[in-house]
Amino acid sequence: MKNLGLSIILFFAVTVVRAQTVFIKSAKITFEKKINQKQQLASNTWISDDARDKMSKYRISSWDYSFNDSSSIYKIKPKETLNDNNFFFIAGENTNELYTDFSKKARVIRKPIRGEDFILKDTIPHLNWKIMHDVRQIAGYECRKAIAVINDSVTVVAFYSEEILLKGGPEGFTGLPGMILGLAIPRYNTTWFATKVEAKNVPILNIAPPAKGKRTDTEKDFKKMVDLYTRYEDKKNPRKIEDIKKELYTLIL
Repeated sequence: MKNLGLSIILFFAVTVVRAQTVFIKSAKITFEKKINQKQQLASNTWISDDARDKMSKYRISSWDYSFNDSSSIYKIKPKETLNDNNFFFIAGENTNELYTDFSKKARVIRKPIRGEDFILKDTIPHLNWKIMHDVRQIAGYECRKAIAVINDSVTVVAFYSEEILLKGGPEGFTGLPGMILGLAIPRYNTTWFATKVEAKNVPILNIAPPAKGKRTDTEKDFKKMVDLYTRYEDKKNPRKIEDIKKELYTLIL
């Protein structure tokens, strides 16, 4: 009888915990992208010591990741500007944009190439994630650590939350059992961490792929884009088209 009473108490305790857990199906997440530019440019000899001293350590930008139960759109916040002391970078509008349709396992990228925007269609890249035991809090959510490798040897560290059902994340990183809220690529001296999750009354029901830009659907249009992309490269030693495509469709915008 005592064991029966204990079982009933445990049952109701688990029921209460489950009732309190709200699994998010749609929201807008703000990510802070931070590049350690001093470390990234440490080996560049064209930057003077004076310019290096005046340079801020980090190059920071904020990005919006809006999603519903089957699709997402990732782009820089409107009128986003870089932090101070980035004087040697060309200031301008960042038009990179990434749309992902998880139901069709497809994505659409808007990518600027030499001053012109192009629309690229692609499939969702597959990554072999290894889930770890480490956990940490990000933007109020408990996240579990996972590790993957891109470009043959570049380690990616991610932190994902199962409370957010969509298996998405910033920069096109996907495939974990929930939303990636934290991402780090040490080789690239870059991190992405969620700073805010807006899960109530967010008008994101109609998420559409980017449309403004030159199409690359036909072989002729794709060749024009590649020619523009490689305009200033050594024509006597042309690169393989597979290597060029790898750069164009990279996970990092």
